[in-house]
Amino acid sequence: MKLPCNRNVHVRCVNMVKKTETKKTETENEEYTGNSVLIGYVRRSNAGGALKLSINTSAFADCSTYVTSDGQAYVPLIISLNALNKVLNGERAVTTVSQMQG
Repeated sequence: MKLPCNRNVHVRCVNMVKKTETKKTETENEEYTGNSVLIGYVRRSNAGGALKLSINTSAFADCSTYVTSDGQAYVPLIISLNALNKVLNGERAVTTVSQMQG
């Protein structure tokens, strides 16, 4: 037996899910933006086969670094996996590259 479909109920449910996802995303982003500095952006290439990483040179020059035991210096950067997955899936056009401060 096929149950009748009430479109209004479906729309309300979808809207509730979107609001929940928005709140969750805002909470996840707070983890990364609380004490972070924007360094650049990540986006998919036009062909879709690669990621394009754009780093602001002034921001990068101001980044803190760490040195490994072999004497090599590195700049620790962070990208939200959740946001990056959305870029890869086409749900978002771009996400941020940041450095944690403090």
